[in-house]
Amino acid sequence: MDNKDFLKKFGINLKIQRIKKGYTQEKFAEVVNMHEKHIGKIETGNQNITLKTINRLAEALEIDAIKFFDFS
Repeated sequence: MDNKDFLKKFGINLKIQRIKKGYTQEKFAEVVNMHEKHIGKIETGNQNITLKTINRLAEALEIDAIKFFDFS
């Protein structure tokens, strides 16, 4: 899997988890103190993020960060 596919799959998983929690991109961005456009870029695979950010997203969604990496 190349980096582009990896980021897209990660982003899809983030979006799924966000929607499961009932957050819009705008509301989720407020919760994690990010701009909603940044969330959109992550969800579309157009933004690479740090482990700290991954952890922050997972904590806000109250999930284990490993769920973002389930590409099966």
